Amino acid sequence: MTLLYDKEFRVFWTLCGSDGNNAYLVVCPQTQESVIIDAPMNPEKLLEQAKGTRVKAILITHKHRDHLEGLKEITDATGAPMAAHAEDAADMPVSPNILVKDGDTITAGTMEVKAIHTPGHTPGSVCYLVSNHLFTGDTLYAHAPGESHGVEATQQLLRSITEKLLVLPDDTFLLPGHGNGSILGAFKKLYRAWVAEYPDLLPPIPEIPPSHLPG
Repeated sequence: MTLLYDKEFRVFWTLCGSDGNNAYLVVCPQTQESVIIDAPMNPEKLLEQAKGTRVKAILITHKHRDHLEGLKEITDATGAPMAAHAEDAADMPVSPNILVKDGDTITAGTMEVKAIHTPGHTPGSVCYLVSNHLFTGDTLYAHAPGESHGVEATQQLLRSITEKLLVLPDDTFLLPGHGNGSILGAFKKLYRAWVAEYPDLLPPIPEIPPSHLPG
């Protein structure tokens, strides 16, 4: 696996799965407790890296098959509970052990992982925020919003992105379920240019006082 970040916590990344999926392992170096984010097919490298840690939870971003095809192998190897949002739970191959809601926190060692419910790509899509690292699944990619089906879902996805993600600081690391990562400020710049060109179609990024930002 590739080590992306190595300071107060460590972020490891690997490319696997049936659709070029990103899977992540986030580790507290003080306690060696960890979380896994998404469970694509062929997670051998992920599991090898996780061997030296105590996996506290497998955090699923949404119900689509390519993010779940390695779930049984990962749960068998780690014994860790799986967490997902209730809106996607019924369509998953196994029932989640933990149902996360917007604003819930999962603790692993000294790390706090905040769940951010971002419906649109699927009704139960969840992003996970660890300090200034945002794991977005298929809600938001480095250069585009995720896919959605129908006008209502598209509007919901754009509200989720603008109201819950783009209000985070510019230096937040953006780590999606597919493709390269980026910095949130880069996507904000791109999105503002789109809003300027299509003001009747795209909602603006809300102006939120710093005291009201998600923490």
